[in-house]
Amino acid sequence: MSTTDDTYSVPAGVSSAKQLSLKEKWWHILDTWKIGIIPLPLFAMAGLLIAIDCLDGKLPSDIVVMVATLAFFGFACGEFGKRLPFIGKMGAAAICATFIPSALVYYGLLPDVVVESTTKFYKSTNILYLYICCIIVGSIMSMDRKVLIQGFMRIFFPMLCGEVIGMLTGMGVGLALGMEPFQIFFFLILPIMAGGVGEGAIPLSIGYATLLHMDQGVALGRILPIVMLGSLTAIVISGSLNQLGKRYPHLTGEGQLMPSAKNATTQSNAPAVTGGKTDVTTIAAGALLAVLLYMVGMLLHKLTGLPAPVGMLFAAVGLKLAHGVSPRLLEGSQVVYKFFQTSVTYPILFAVGVAITPWNELVAAFTVSNLLVIISTVAALVTTGFFVGKKIGMHPIDVAIVSCCQSGQGGTGDVAILTAGNRMQLMPFAQIATRIGGAINVSVALLVLGNFLV
Repeated sequence: MSTTDDTYSVPAGVSSAKQLSLKEKWWHILDTWKIGIIPLPLFAMAGLLIAIDCLDGKLPSDIVVMVATLAFFGFACGEFGKRLPFIGKMGAAAICATFIPSALVYYGLLPDVVVESTTKFYKSTNILYLYICCIIVGSIMSMDRKVLIQGFMRIFFPMLCGEVIGMLTGMGVGLALGMEPFQIFFFLILPIMAGGVGEGAIPLSIGYATLLHMDQGVALGRILPIVMLGSLTAIVISGSLNQLGKRYPHLTGEGQLMPSAKNATTQSNAPAVTGGKTDVTTIAAGALLAVLLYMVGMLLHKLTGLPAPVGMLFAAVGLKLAHGVSPRLLEGSQVVYKFFQTSVTYPILFAVGVAITPWNELVAAFTVSNLLVIISTVAALVTTGFFVGKKIGMHPIDVAIVSCCQSGQGGTGDVAILTAGNRMQLMPFAQIATRIGGAINVSVALLVLGNFLV
């Protein structure tokens, strides 16, 4: 259970906080004792109301009830992960918020009505894409223009080097364990760097079904657990990198890729307009800007085949570089970004764990040989990004965390990895690493498989 620093000052003439009125004590409890962001009394009330609905045998899947349900379970799992000894500081909160729900579903420990309602809500609303678009647009609008340009121009080189070294390392470890080269590359290494599930594992399984004359369900069943294990490894490494940055501050920009952006760190948290507080209409306009840019991304997807989040990312960058957004609207986008980062992350991860994370398939892939190949591949990829980034004048820890996203589970993996690394403002670069890097890897691998190996 977390506490905040907000306390009520004792009025003049009152010798002790024990003499606070009953009303002030209640306010103190509401503002101090929290599970995640939820005041403890409200958390208990949410749990009670959800339990009553479950006892009636029906939990509505509408947005009102689902907000309370996802917040209750998501922050509970996240808080549990934060409080685990040692690993609590290494990304355990994001891991627990995703994989504890998956295990609870598999072992039947989560009420069926919660599972059904959560799955229906997640799949019918596509709420993950609302989350991603608000995070991407807000983080881009928070960046300094010069840093934005330099970051996008330089990040590709560490990514490329990391993939090459990661593949070679994974192949070397697999061969040393006596595994077949074809199995190592196409069913272990490539799924790790395929870009997640929707844009990676599924297209890859379709390609394998066609080229290798196997059932797509069988192919997907072999690929999907590897994708999840790669993402799990990346989450742990990202959390470890965050701790490394706290110990050696000179190695990190705390969410900024370029050393010249020291002032941009405070920029991203400070209002773009210093004339007063952000009004509600500005925040609403910032949210609408994110949604409209995502619709632009969807249009680009229809015209070019580019994934919608990437199309949105390019549109947001173009708008930022062209000074197409006023300082006040930039401020609204930043507030929306901060809201989604602090309030929606763990509920989203809980929904992902319940709706699309199969626990049995994840456990089935936990063989010693698979784990050694996966861990060595991801570690080599990230380590290469760290040193190459440092060599070309970037903050090595932040580059390494972006490199972690190259082995992430798509958009959900990026969320978990950046949450573990406390670097959510790197989401635009994470999307480049995941979406574009994954699409290139899948396309090239299937091209090679179809023309040279089959």
